[in-house]
Amino acid sequence: MAITKSITIDGKEVQFRASAAVPRMYRIRFRRDIFRDLLALQADIKASEDTGEKEDAGENSTAESSIVLDHLEIFENIAYVMAKHADPSVPNTPDEWLDGFSTFSIYEVLPELLDLWAANMETQVQSKKNLARLTGK
Repeated sequence: MAITKSITIDGKEVQFRASAAVPRMYRIRFRRDIFRDLLALQADIKASEDTGEKEDAGENSTAESSIVLDHLEIFENIAYVMAKHADPSVPNTPDEWLDGFSTFSIYEVLPELLDLWAANMETQVQSKKNLARLTGK
């Protein structure tokens, strides 16, 4: 079962979708493990919250951030896969998709995507529990 969520980015409503297909889509496109990458992102966000840092999402930002550039790219890739999964008309590369926005903050969007992913995982766990109850396993 897929879960869809609309998030406002740069004044535009963007649909994101989480389902069991997302890890596979992410692995095929980027040759990375989405679960490992999500854990790294969560750790970076928690570290920046603990130190009181916030990202200024502007391209010419001089603000310090504990989000390393590799993790910023991971965030962009995860967001792209979830957006493409929700809307097949999304451009075919993350770069083209990101060109549709002037700016947005990882600190505003990532928590929304993590909530969406958590809701998807919760739904999958509930489905397994219901299946086990029905089959007696």
